Amino acid sequence: MQNKTVVITGATSGIGEVAAERLAGMGARVVAVARDPAKADALLGRLKAIAPDRPHRGLIADLSRLSEMKRVAGEIAASEPRVDVLMNNAGAIFANRCLTEDGLERTFALNHMSYFVMTLMLRERLLASVPARIVNTASDAHRAGRLYIDDLQVERRRYKPFTVYGTSKLCNILFTRELAKRFVGTGVSANCAHPGFVATRFGDQAGGLYTTGIRIAKSIAAITPEKGAERIVQLAVSPDLAHTSGYYFEKGKIARPSAQASDDTLARRLWEESERIAGLAW
Repeated sequence: MQNKTVVITGATSGIGEVAAERLAGMGARVVAVARDPAKADALLGRLKAIAPDRPHRGLIADLSRLSEMKRVAGEIAASEPRVDVLMNNAGAIFANRCLTEDGLERTFALNHMSYFVMTLMLRERLLASVPARIVNTASDAHRAGRLYIDDLQVERRRYKPFTVYGTSKLCNILFTRELAKRFVGTGVSANCAHPGFVATRFGDQAGGLYTTGIRIAKSIAAITPEKGAERIVQLAVSPDLAHTSGYYFEKGKIARPSAQASDDTLARRLWEESERIAGLAW
């Protein structure tokens, strides 16, 4: 990873934070996209202590808003001649349905559309850096999701937080599979991973009893952020995966996702609808 540039979203807490620090320790230059300026500054301080000779950067954006996704991705594309690794990691679960300023259900907006927009807008920078890698943080929770292309914003169904979150993670896998097909033969790979049920800030912002329940579950069954980060860092650095693309990983190994996550037609339909929503085309 010496002298390589890694763009990480959701980099100021949990597995994103640990991944950023580990990659910096391997010699990478980290461009961290975060929502909170104070946390971004704190992360940059730690990265500079780990690798003081690397000009790490922190960029602030609310990745639930299309305008912010495009602004920060455009800024990176304009200022970074290459992106060796793009790690789409930002995500959250919300107890109640809420629409963003774009009219998007915010779980879908943050957990899927930010991956889509960041990747499409950094496409040329990735191609300029081959061999380059895209790592998408998915989840085994996708098995609880159910994707309806005609109801992506959960307007016609009852809002169930974990189901909606699972659906966004299902989108991550479908997006990864379709993305790998579009990059085939270019030297850019795309894979996704379930990092495990990790003891991070995940769920803390969900609200109400849902947050309490998640905290109790984390205290009983969660793995450490360090262990979870290993599973996404592996996809970014392992030489054994240099020619592996389009796969879903669990516990460091290729795993079989759900039937919906393996549906190529559904993956294409999600891609087409995501292009329409974002106003971007491959």
